[in-house]
Amino acid sequence: MDRGVVGVSRIAYEGLILIEPTNPYTASIMKIKNIIVHKKTKYQDIVFADLEFYGRCLIIDNYIQSSEIDEYIYHESLVHPAMVTHPNPRRVLIIGGGEGATLREVLKHNTVEEAVMVDIDGELVEIAKKYLEIMHKGSFDDPRTRVVIMDGREFVRVSKSREYDVVVIDLTDPYSSEIAKMLYSEEFYREIHRILADDGVVVTQAGNSFYYPEVYDYIYSGFSKVFKHVMEYEVWIPAFGYTCNFILGSKTYDPYRLGIEDVDNILKARNVETKYYNGRRHQVFKYTDITRPITRKQ
Repeated sequence: MDRGVVGVSRIAYEGLILIEPTNPYTASIMKIKNIIVHKKTKYQDIVFADLEFYGRCLIIDNYIQSSEIDEYIYHESLVHPAMVTHPNPRRVLIIGGGEGATLREVLKHNTVEEAVMVDIDGELVEIAKKYLEIMHKGSFDDPRTRVVIMDGREFVRVSKSREYDVVVIDLTDPYSSEIAKMLYSEEFYREIHRILADDGVVVTQAGNSFYYPEVYDYIYSGFSKVFKHVMEYEVWIPAFGYTCNFILGSKTYDPYRLGIEDVDNILKARNVETKYYNGRRHQVFKYTDITRPITRKQ
């Protein structure tokens, strides 16, 4: 009997594999079918690849950002709760979201007159335009779209006060990339508050509260100190190997006030078609506690 490995299945993969960290002690292993582009930009290491089962993927600094098979779950969950919380979102700012899928979801709302997408990595955006059409669906060519290649923090700093109805922050995790860390601070959220209209709404992805509870609490604390209404929720993203947390902040409107019919009627009125998010999902987001690890004695 081999006692070197206990209770572990040995899975043999031929060819290239992606070992994606879930936390410092855990990882997911995925089989790579084909690497399309691998490039070290000024800011990060990016890979566009086809993975078995997951399809076309964007991988940044060894972390999957979007996969063809499930990106709709992430992007719909990020965008639409904030968009339906606001009764008439006309000007929307997206910080990050280089693959264009967040932009795609924002533009589904017929109330939107302008969507400004700000990303620091112009090389990533250009490659995404070419190889991730399956995700952005031509959203970069929409006449309502304005793409700005710039540090999101600096863009916000020089923006006018009360300029946007909704801000969507779609960045790499603060624990997976150095360039995004400062955009998860209370100081930055106060600047977001400044550029939002008096009834503005903001949402950010917030990593994972189970594997990185201290980081999550830091982000939530920043939101709760700045915004009158705060809603936290989480969604299972298969390609990430964990639930992804989101935090929504609002100056005026309470996202908890929206019922099933409210959400469904808003989506219908704005001609928004979704695969995942709807009125029932919004109720799940409202009433499901986020997942945390139990406290352990060291």
